[in-house]
Amino acid sequence: MEVVDILSESLISYYATFLSYLPAWGQQVINLFLLILLIVAYAWFIWKFYRFVAHKNLISLNLSKYNTSENPVLSKIVGSIFYLLEYFVVLPFIIFFWFVVFTLFLIFLTEGLEVSNIIVISATIVGAVRIIAYIPRYGQELAKEVSKLLPFTLLAISITKPGFFDISRILGHISLIPNFLNTIVIYLLFIIALEMLLRIIDFFLSIFGLKEPEPEEDED
Repeated sequence: MEVVDILSESLISYYATFLSYLPAWGQQVINLFLLILLIVAYAWFIWKFYRFVAHKNLISLNLSKYNTSENPVLSKIVGSIFYLLEYFVVLPFIIFFWFVVFTLFLIFLTEGLEVSNIIVISATIVGAVRIIAYIPRYGQELAKEVSKLLPFTLLAISITKPGFFDISRILGHISLIPNFLNTIVIYLLFIIALEMLLRIIDFFLSIFGLKEPEPEEDED
């Protein structure tokens, strides 16, 4: 935590020193340019985010293709191991990446919200999108709309608030992140557990023939 605090203070100090050599109009241009870059990065991330997280099957590694056993029983055992590896080991890392990056963007961009509330919002959006993605037929299309509409709405609200165009405020938020690492981990584990529950329910529905045919996923 001390390292992050020092880093944050150093960034703010260097940035303030750099601006002090510029005229007032130059400072405004630099601030505006950096905020534009941040918004562009956020928009690009959300575009990738909604095209990915709204899919029911987040990963398509198809590890089962490496199962070359000709023994039916052994083949099923190996296939189950690959399935567990794909969805209980690889998937958590993918969810961790998207959730953490999304949370960081919201911390940097939103104004007037406590960091703890931002983490709750991030976890709520990701969790809701994952549940919607499992709804038969049109769930994935709806999940795409939700996963891009809410983040862009938050950005639009933040831009209109006083104090948004303050790079020092954004840099200062870096020092707040370590204080909420435990909270981030708790919500991350909840999202992973939710994904596992949805996967198990979907698996049993397919076994008992209660699963409706799904439209083909588009290639993103």
